[in-house]
Amino acid sequence: MKRRQILGNLALSASAATVAACTNGAEPASSTGESSSLPNVEWRMATSWPKSLETIFGGAQEVCDRVAAMTGGKFQITPYAAGEIVGGLEVFDAVQNGSVECGHTSGYYYTGKNRALAFSTSVPFGLTAQQQNAWLYQGGGLELMNEVYANFNMLVFPAGNTGAQMGGWYKNEIQSLSDLQGLKMRLPGIGGDVMSGLGVNVQVLPGGEVYLALERGTIDAAEWVGPADDEKLGLQNAAKFYYYPGWWEPGATLDAQVNKGAWDQLPTEYQEIFRTATYQANANMLAKYESLNREALKRLIDGGTQLKAYSPEILKAAQKGSTDLLNQFASQDATFKKVFDQWSAFKDQVSTWNAINELSYESFVAPPS
Repeated sequence: MKRRQILGNLALSASAATVAACTNGAEPASSTGESSSLPNVEWRMATSWPKSLETIFGGAQEVCDRVAAMTGGKFQITPYAAGEIVGGLEVFDAVQNGSVECGHTSGYYYTGKNRALAFSTSVPFGLTAQQQNAWLYQGGGLELMNEVYANFNMLVFPAGNTGAQMGGWYKNEIQSLSDLQGLKMRLPGIGGDVMSGLGVNVQVLPGGEVYLALERGTIDAAEWVGPADDEKLGLQNAAKFYYYPGWWEPGATLDAQVNKGAWDQLPTEYQEIFRTATYQANANMLAKYESLNREALKRLIDGGTQLKAYSPEILKAAQKGSTDLLNQFASQDATFKKVFDQWSAFKDQVSTWNAINELSYESFVAPPS
């Protein structure tokens, strides 16, 4: 046997022995130990999404598919739609208590547990999708969010982004702040807190319940994601006025939440594969939405949807309300303040840069609305 082949076989044996030791919670075996294959692992992933929304549920599916493909089928994760294991807004609890090993959801659904979780998704008048990814991956954001999630026995990985969202569907026109008084609207996160301060009766509903609530008049308005998913839910059949921009979610990230105990039992190879799969799902979902939304918006308008811009009065009041509320939360909560201060410094710098390189270009080449 050639010397190079002998060395290669020794390296493979050492790697396999290390994996076997890790999965059994023991110290790595020496390089002379017997070789071992990676284990078969089966996980369940609860999600907040109905399967009918192929793009957002598809982000969860993509993570699972990529993990299986990169492990030769040895690490299998099965995604479940909202309601199949737990309700759409109960994913966080299921992951935390270990009922499932992982989940695909939005951090801002759970701000009642810790308001800083909103930054994991998006905050009003916050970062665009590209800026959000820059903050999470390169600006220290993901490390901060994992500090928050550690308090709940979890890790978090970005696993999708919707891009800038729309401002929601209304049964009647909203022209001024007075039109918001007493309005019943589905809107989660800090954006919902801001709207509540403007007189809106805010409700939080999972995606699968939005259409019926709007169609039956239980709510007067609702936001979901954007043209492609809103069309899938049929929201255009329950309300005809479609507002923009979705100032509360300028670049919303979807979370892959993982139970810490389950994560620690994975071989390092599987951990890295899972991490890589979430990277791919994060980038691919944004690309899908940008492509699908351009076509869906045209269909909606051709079908009678009336596209409306929020008035400057509403936008200015919402922006002031958002700033005041974020500062209030920071003054009341040390964890929120830590994330908010770091996030704010990043936002100021990246916004200045993007105003020079992107906004100036887009302002010049954008076609008339």
